[in-house]
Amino acid sequence: MRRITLTAAAALAVVLTGCTSGPSAPIDERPYETRVLADRAAKDEFFRVGERSPILADERATFTGLPYFPADPAYRVPASLKEERQNPPVIILMATSADRPRRMQHVGTLSFALHGTSHTLSAYVEEGQSLRRLFVPFGDLTNGDETYEAGRNLELDRTATGLYDLDFNAAYHPYCLYNAAYDCPIPPAANRLTVPIRAGERLAP
Repeated sequence: MRRITLTAAAALAVVLTGCTSGPSAPIDERPYETRVLADRAAKDEFFRVGERSPILADERATFTGLPYFPADPAYRVPASLKEERQNPPVIILMATSADRPRRMQHVGTLSFALHGTSHTLSAYVEEGQSLRRLFVPFGDLTNGDETYEAGRNLELDRTATGLYDLDFNAAYHPYCLYNAAYDCPIPPAANRLTVPIRAGERLAP
């Protein structure tokens, strides 16, 4: 077990210090859980007062913050991306909450281990959009009870190394959960994990 943990930590270090095209960003030396809580507080503030908040205007005065699972470093794991090499690129029709399928480019497949078990998730971008930020919708065994029934999302900044910091503590619900005016992609069958992911945003207990 110690050997596996050290290997994962080393891979994660590579992810966090991977190649960039410009000056390195300042290193955030705050403890991990402190950073997670700060990010959550900032999102809650945006939902409360932000111009583009999905919370309905007449509900913002009583909005007290989103419910989350406790920050858990065990749900932050290194992942490697095997890129899709076909030309033209592979396009799929991804179902949405408003039944208006969205054309998404399959960028590649992320492989990772969680709690000792191997998993994969496909990464996408909307057709014609930049590949600089990857969209990773996923479902898991908490859906419908502890989390939104249609699933949750992750977003990842593209790396030059193909290694990623896959942090389920950053998993978020789509805006259609809060406001029916939004049309949100629904994770495809290939991105339905067969384990519970008790990290990130959740439904109120």
